Amino acid sequence: MKTRHKARGIALQTLYSLDINGRIRNTSFPYTEGFAGQSEEEEASLESEVTLYALYLINGTLEHLKALDEVIGKYSKKRSLENISYVDRNILRLSIFTLFFCKDVDANVVIDEGVKLSLEYSTEINYRFINGVLDSVVRDFKAGKLELY
Repeated sequence: MKTRHKARGIALQTLYSLDINGRIRNTSFPYTEGFAGQSEEEEASLESEVTLYALYLINGTLEHLKALDEVIGKYSKKRSLENISYVDRNILRLSIFTLFFCKDVDANVVIDEGVKLSLEYSTEINYRFINGVLDSVVRDFKAGKLELY
């Protein structure tokens, strides 16, 4: 498994865990509590690049959570933020954070990774929703019509 994809999966699982437990909005920075879905042995055996990138994604998403949620609310026409599943909501948060703050990741890769995470962690149908929202966000981002703040 590629390093960044693995880190995205770990970040997604951790954000999901914080969200489902109602702790996503009051988690302190920097996040250092460990990764959800990983045993202590698994976490200890992670490559440092995976750990560092996962922590970067988690902390960045948490830091910009309000702005990310505003973007999701604007581009999710049929579902309010509260009606998006926990997994899908955090895939979108993570993907939009990546789009704005990971300048070395191409926008098309952001969409592709969001869809891959959806196929891996969500339902077979929801990848279309993720793809549609991210496609609209990326289109406006590339056209200079969308800023995070």
